[in-house]
Amino acid sequence: MNNEQNKYDPKRSGPGKQDPGGKKPKSIILLIAAALILTLIVNVIYTAVSESYLQPVTFSAFYEMAEQGKVSKVEFQHDRILILTKEEEAKPVSQQTVYYTGLIPNMITNDLEAELRGSGVVTDAHLAKETNPILSFLLSWVFPILIFYVLFWLLMGSMSKRMGGGGGIGGIGQSKAKVYMEKETGVTFADVAGQDEAKESLIEIIDFLHDPGKYTAIGAKLPKGALLVGSPGTGKTLLAKAVAGEAKVPFFSISGSDFVEMFVGVGASRVRDLFQQASKVAPAIVFIDEIDAIGRTRDSRFGGNDEREQTLNQLLAELDGFDSSKGVVILAATNRPEILDKALLRPGRFDRRIEVDRPNLAGRHQTLKVHTKNIKLAEDVDLQKIAQATAGAVGADLANLVNEAALRAVRKGRKLVTQEDLLVSFETVIAGTEKKGTVLTDIEKRMVAYHEVGHALVSAMQKHTMPVTKITIVPHTSGALGYTLHMPEEEKFLSTKEELLTEIQTLLGGRAAEQTVFGSMTTGAANDIERATELARKMITQFGMSDKFGLMALSTVSNPYLDGSTMMNCADTTAAEADEEIKKLLAACYEVSCRVLRENRALLDEIALFLLQKETITGDEFMAYVNADRKKLEAPEGPSSEENNNTEEGE
Repeated sequence: MNNEQNKYDPKRSGPGKQDPGGKKPKSIILLIAAALILTLIVNVIYTAVSESYLQPVTFSAFYEMAEQGKVSKVEFQHDRILILTKEEEAKPVSQQTVYYTGLIPNMITNDLEAELRGSGVVTDAHLAKETNPILSFLLSWVFPILIFYVLFWLLMGSMSKRMGGGGGIGGIGQSKAKVYMEKETGVTFADVAGQDEAKESLIEIIDFLHDPGKYTAIGAKLPKGALLVGSPGTGKTLLAKAVAGEAKVPFFSISGSDFVEMFVGVGASRVRDLFQQASKVAPAIVFIDEIDAIGRTRDSRFGGNDEREQTLNQLLAELDGFDSSKGVVILAATNRPEILDKALLRPGRFDRRIEVDRPNLAGRHQTLKVHTKNIKLAEDVDLQKIAQATAGAVGADLANLVNEAALRAVRKGRKLVTQEDLLVSFETVIAGTEKKGTVLTDIEKRMVAYHEVGHALVSAMQKHTMPVTKITIVPHTSGALGYTLHMPEEEKFLSTKEELLTEIQTLLGGRAAEQTVFGSMTTGAANDIERATELARKMITQFGMSDKFGLMALSTVSNPYLDGSTMMNCADTTAAEADEEIKKLLAACYEVSCRVLRENRALLDEIALFLLQKETITGDEFMAYVNADRKKLEAPEGPSSEENNNTEEGE
């Protein structure tokens, strides 16, 4: 695939003409440097012409000429002494050469002046020649100003040609939109997977641009704009580039931040310039990425940004002003739709809101196929299992996973990517790489082992849980000293109250194991407690799973597309009562976890011992213990379980 992109010139009918706009900053710097150099040269020439009659001599040579009686006149200036000899005085004034030397301290100067007067030398002469005042004025003022005027005129002419008569000084009012023509982006809908619904909406827009007759015949109008909304990494920009590849019409791509400048009015000027360019080459598509940079709600309560509001007002006016029958469609992307101005989202401006959501199981499978089409895969690779393991991952995550697997295969000296490479890369994305330099003490390793087995055992002994895939006590770069990996058996979009309670119990299983075995607590459960608290808070305040508050919603999600953060919308006393409910729920789940581990203490010790010996065990090895199928697995040699139990209980 050719990675070079030909920019589309609106004055030409086809691709190939390169956009010279990238040379503007360099041209401006060169022109300014040329003006300064020319001015410096003029000053040097002026100085050389005005003082061409002067010739330097050393002070000792001057003193020697004075002693020999060769000096006729001298002039003491503030920084030098001018000297006229008797020999030069005899020549015509135009041919005289005046010597000069540096000035000496005042005390010596006074003595020298008295000595020279005693020798008959005129000490108050005026030897400096007057330059032509007209020439001096021309060289000092007129010529430098003329140079800058000519350079400014050339600069403005160059900018005018680049912008087709638009923009401002230095092109700061010119649109910075990149223009692609036909398939120059190198991306089509075949390269976008897992977003079938979004593609259907965009395909209809493209079809309208290609064949508007069948829509206008029934009276339908082309949507003016479509807003792509979704979490980061879901493929909003990729979809827009695919539109460029499929539409075969001029495609203008610009970021919302490109409209914002320190100069007032520049953003509005760029909006006008962008729509003028698009109208000239219609039908066309304009894509504004990260539109929330200029489309934020206008609110003067905390002060406003006049420049941003002017830009937004101009965008609203342009969206209303152009005729959709000309075939100009506006696409925009954002992951913060809740902060956009309501006037921007009303019908007639952005008529459609296209959700670019996280892909489901089938979508992840298709996405993995797209990202692995140029990767050499081994026969054991099962992309369906990888898609099943990566629930919640977006397209960017899957692309990173595939690339990490390819890099690992190269590091291992293989020419094919195996299933193991993909699984290890998945774990690398989650927990980071192994930190082989981290050495834990024996007691720390035992605590980590019991902590992780506590998670796994509470999960295995409960219903409504995901099966354990891997347990490890090897430290990783994410900061985890170990982790327990669960892999879902099927894609689920709803969770019951029982499933959520079991998930909280599993998260608290690590702390329960520490308390049950060692009678103490460690900092290793910090992330588990944080996640358990967040899940319990959602159950109480959002999901209506509290006996006390019933179906009352106490909080709302402020931004579902970024961090999913929530904000309370209840009274302070109610929020305090909700905190008490969350505390009770966590305490009840923790008690269940402790009870499960106490009832299966022997199994907990046995699996923890095996994990200490091996450091990493698979889900099958773990379930062999849980199912009491000792024939499938033999524990490595080590201290007896009874000795281990006594030691742990003693601690």
